[in-house]
Amino acid sequence: MIGGTLWDLVAWRAARTPDATALIQGAETARDEYRITFGHLRERAERVAAGLTAHGVGPGSRVVWQLPTRIETVLVSLALARLGAVQSPVLPGYREHELGQVLRRTRATHVLVPGVRRGVDHTAMAHRLAAQLPAPPAVVEAYDALPDGDPAVLPPPPTDPDAPRWIHWTSGTTAAPRGVLHTDRSLRTAGSCLAAALRLGPNDVGSMAFPYAHVAGPDYTVMLLTHGIPAVLVEHFALPGALAPYRRHRVTVAGGSTAFYALFLAAQRALPPGRRLLPALRLLAGGGAPKPPALYHEVVAELGCQLTHGYALTEAPMVTMGDPHDTPEALATTDGRPPAGMEIRIAPGSGEVLLRGPAVCRGYLDEPTPFDADGFLHTGDLGHLTPTGHLVITGRLKDIIIRKGENVSAREVEDLLYGHPDIADAAVIGLPDPVRGELVCAVVEQPPGAAALTLTTVTAHLLAQGLARHKLPERLEVLPALPRGATLRKVLKQELRERFGTPPPTPRGQPRS
Repeated sequence: MIGGTLWDLVAWRAARTPDATALIQGAETARDEYRITFGHLRERAERVAAGLTAHGVGPGSRVVWQLPTRIETVLVSLALARLGAVQSPVLPGYREHELGQVLRRTRATHVLVPGVRRGVDHTAMAHRLAAQLPAPPAVVEAYDALPDGDPAVLPPPPTDPDAPRWIHWTSGTTAAPRGVLHTDRSLRTAGSCLAAALRLGPNDVGSMAFPYAHVAGPDYTVMLLTHGIPAVLVEHFALPGALAPYRRHRVTVAGGSTAFYALFLAAQRALPPGRRLLPALRLLAGGGAPKPPALYHEVVAELGCQLTHGYALTEAPMVTMGDPHDTPEALATTDGRPPAGMEIRIAPGSGEVLLRGPAVCRGYLDEPTPFDADGFLHTGDLGHLTPTGHLVITGRLKDIIIRKGENVSAREVEDLLYGHPDIADAAVIGLPDPVRGELVCAVVEQPPGAAALTLTTVTAHLLAQGLARHKLPERLEVLPALPRGATLRKVLKQELRERFGTPPPTPRGQPRS
């Protein structure tokens, strides 16, 4: 069932399995958990929608919300979908600079906030920012207590699935965040394709540990509604605390991004031999960041589950996904195959990945069209298609380092660095150099108890893996932790370029902390 609006899908699922559990709010102890069925999800969302009308929210209202991963947030989002409002989710970690930009650029009529959370007074912040705007948006708190009203006052539900009613924001890891325009159809298509790709069954239990404000939020919700399976929500993901609800509810499908895989793997390695971290887990799935091939084999061998990695971006929440039934070689070295309807074209010369299909966004907020004459979106990512139709992402246009006129793929070097036993994660960046144009700098994060690294030992490892000499790092930096974004924990390479963009004060070959 791909056609229709998001609310049509909510109503369809509620009518089909009203008493089945939809969402479980996970907590470290069972007494702090609660859940909601698909039937109650629809009823509560309609009551919240009615309550929002009392605050002036209606069809076409521009509503920014900055809320954590909770059942209440799902209710708010579905309520806005029921009203036909234009909603713009904002990551909980955003502060005055980012939230102010979003309020100004969306020309928001309302902003929904969680009050005081994790030491931040979101209500006061929203009021300060609203007062600076020509038309201040109304500030509404929506955390434990949600707006409530009689559904009899509601207008008819929206009927046009192609109206842009979602503004999601890119992560801003390489440039200023951009407002991505999505429709119910584009998000429903992406979620339906994800549901098919993961081969979920009636006994599966999913999980959402990533910020629900990410475009993966509605993507994952559509998947749950399509299959009628539950998911455990975790407001603040941290290990080992998050493991308790995963074990209690026997989560079978987890993931998020490469950083999540690594966190689960590290937790597994801290256990005695023979004890599984999550006994019911059968599949880790995700995307949003590169996956070293070695990590695939480690997850399968040590966590005892399958790993399927995909390629997606805010502009297209589902492009490709690994098939759990595919070969280990394909799952380790590719990003999966596209679903029916997703067209992938590799630009001649540059190797840039171009996309066209119903899951692709409709453009950017207040920006010229990003589509070429044939209707393809230019992603800025580099890759190639294998003879079997699998996509292999090799890096980004901005991640190609040009050293003495030779191209060096940062992704290629990073994958090889990950295989070093004393490297937990790595980011390779190009830094300005007056002789070479750019030099290759490896910034690494080490696991606990690892031996100290030198540039000599790192380059020896890369040479042993067969890397060409002109691609070897000429500078090594060691950090306690790589800087990461708040969403899918992508490495923030721009921060690394800014930090290390000046010559190091230490002798060459010695890492800095």
